[in-house]
Amino acid sequence: MSGERAFLTRLFKAAVAAADPEVVLRPFLPPRPAGRTVVVGAGKGVAQLARALENAWDGPLSGIVVTRYGYGAPCERIRVVEASHPVPDQAGLEATTLLFEQVRGLEPDDLVIALICGGSSALLPAPPEGLTLQDEMSLNEVLLASGAPISVMNMIRKQVSRIKGGRLAAAAWPARVASLIVSDIPGDNPALVGSGPTVPDPTTCQDALNAAERYNIPLPAVVRRHLEALTVESPCPDDPVFQKNTVQIIASASISLEAAAAVSEMEGIRAVILSDSIEGEARDIAQMHAAIAREIVMRNRPFPKPVVLLSGGETTVTLRGKGKGGRNSEFALGLAIGISGIEGIHALAADTDGIDGSEDNAGAFADSFTAARLYQYGLDPEIFLRRNDAWTAFSKLNDLFVTGPTGTNVNDFRAILISE
Repeated sequence: MSGERAFLTRLFKAAVAAADPEVVLRPFLPPRPAGRTVVVGAGKGVAQLARALENAWDGPLSGIVVTRYGYGAPCERIRVVEASHPVPDQAGLEATTLLFEQVRGLEPDDLVIALICGGSSALLPAPPEGLTLQDEMSLNEVLLASGAPISVMNMIRKQVSRIKGGRLAAAAWPARVASLIVSDIPGDNPALVGSGPTVPDPTTCQDALNAAERYNIPLPAVVRRHLEALTVESPCPDDPVFQKNTVQIIASASISLEAAAAVSEMEGIRAVILSDSIEGEARDIAQMHAAIAREIVMRNRPFPKPVVLLSGGETTVTLRGKGKGGRNSEFALGLAIGISGIEGIHALAADTDGIDGSEDNAGAFADSFTAARLYQYGLDPEIFLRRNDAWTAFSKLNDLFVTGPTGTNVNDFRAILISE
């Protein structure tokens, strides 16, 4: 690994470490209740959260959490089950039933600790009456291909569910629910993380329909009919069943980017955080980042060299082709095209959970010569971008960034180093 790539990898590791459950969970633990402590949760990093809770909790507890296949971690008192992500499956449906069983029949003196992080939306399928698991799977596939922001996708998902939109917390009443959330949502709205199984918000079925129209999302007919009926709204935040509950964000992209910036500064490279909440098409966001990087190289503005540009949030990909990859790989390929031939630029784009889209890489490295190297192999980077096939392009170059599951998820991490 070159010096530049090793540097970018250190920044990524610092960002992930800042969201390590063993570090971030303990300061947010609620007081022990007079009654039982029950744990529920879901997400791609929830098994590690559960293990950290077991290590930190001074008292008895039990419960169940749901994570993606291959993302489990050993726990002694909290059961970890695995299901499919990003498209739901039968295992997820069965896991949802288990979560409801955990919170059924609780008393006012009992406490539910809800561990929620990104990925919960797919891991907790619970189609409402009149819909099937296949209907929810079809909705998920349409949403994932739409290019809509994650906030919009989750707004729609929570109106087509028996568990999302605060419904799991409502089922736990009269017990108190303490939600500890690792945010992967730009802006850190806790009600949108994992479609908010324990956090209600005021959006309605009509809001979901309006969003689908605004983003040209072709909702499955049965889902559209369900929303148009306007009969099963998610509970409102002012419902008395939520009165005793607490909600806390324990890790986020903002905190992780600040940690990466601190490492960069310690190594003598100025760090600039452009934003922790960037949304939009990955290839378009790549063009914007490329324009800033070119401006720095050619005119030493708006930031003097050397500098590393950091950004987070969650970009999206509107599927146009049938290639392999995810939003971070697509960003990296779009950036590579935008900085082609402009020397002195090295970049890493990766998902902090360790998986970018459909394959097993977290993201990819790109630099000033990525596009030229593809051309040397007789490959056109523009064609790969049009096919949404960034994974194949970077695989040809051996430039995929592979970490395996990291145990956390605070969304996209982008670092662009502009050397002197």
